[in-house]
Amino acid sequence: MVRLFIGLVAACAALALPAAAQQKVELSIATGGTGGVYYPLGGGMANVLSKHVPGMAATAEVTGGSVANLQLIGNRANSYIALSMTDAAQDAYQGVDKFKDKKVDVRTLMILYPNRMHVVTIEGTGINRMADLKGKRVSTGSPGSATEVMAFRVIEAAGLDKDKDMRRERLGVAESGNALKDRKIDAFFWVGGLPTAAVTDLAATPGVKIKLLDHANLVGAMNKKYGNLYVEDAIPRATYPGMAADNKQATVMNILVANATLPDRVVYDIVKTFFDQRADLILAHKEAENIKLENQKTAASPIPWHPGALKYFKEKGVNLN
Repeated sequence: MVRLFIGLVAACAALALPAAAQQKVELSIATGGTGGVYYPLGGGMANVLSKHVPGMAATAEVTGGSVANLQLIGNRANSYIALSMTDAAQDAYQGVDKFKDKKVDVRTLMILYPNRMHVVTIEGTGINRMADLKGKRVSTGSPGSATEVMAFRVIEAAGLDKDKDMRRERLGVAESGNALKDRKIDAFFWVGGLPTAAVTDLAATPGVKIKLLDHANLVGAMNKKYGNLYVEDAIPRATYPGMAADNKQATVMNILVANATLPDRVVYDIVKTFFDQRADLILAHKEAENIKLENQKTAASPIPWHPGALKYFKEKGVNLN
């Protein structure tokens, strides 16, 4: 009788525990290269989840960027959440371009921060405007990155052919910065938050004067073809050492995504924890200052919302249906 009573008490206690505490959840956060914003922010996210969600163990994973992240979401549905740009996520959801062989049942968890397109060169390359990229050695981002997706669209809108008009490299932002510093390339594309460590490092190099090429005038053509994903924006001149003026450029939003099959309760806990522990995310990278309830707008993401995220936002008075 005593054993039976103890067993019943234990069973009742287990039923009383929150769902997240009853089972172990191992989660990887797909980020990007080490020279950008995704990786340090993703590391902060992993630390916050592991510390504050009972039963959850999260790690940040270095990846090629948004496209690779979305492929992971598709292939290993409940093992990953991922940072992504909205244009790459839309391609995955629609099953086009790099996802034409396998569309991804992706869902939005939250709006993160704006990603600014940097078209970076330095004094001495003879490049002063987008048209000057013709005939130059240009990195358009690492394979599997959203930088590559958006770079191709900027190049197209500028009236250039990515394959015929330039000698193209496919380097991550850290590698691009080093290659430009060593004069192995003449310019590179990078889309990321502010400031990006690799760009700061390049701009602070003795004997180097950085230049960011204006291209905000191309946003209209990009949106006409790909939908209203991009906005005209500016990188303030104080962002990087040596900038002569604000850089007029194209911006796209970053979102946190998961597969539609990730359990609602797990998603709810993730979103709630990130808002509750936002201060810790800001310590990981200042772009987390943009993670705000008022920035969670349906128009900011072309991807449907995950029900677990909708539950949290409804509790906070943010109606996204």
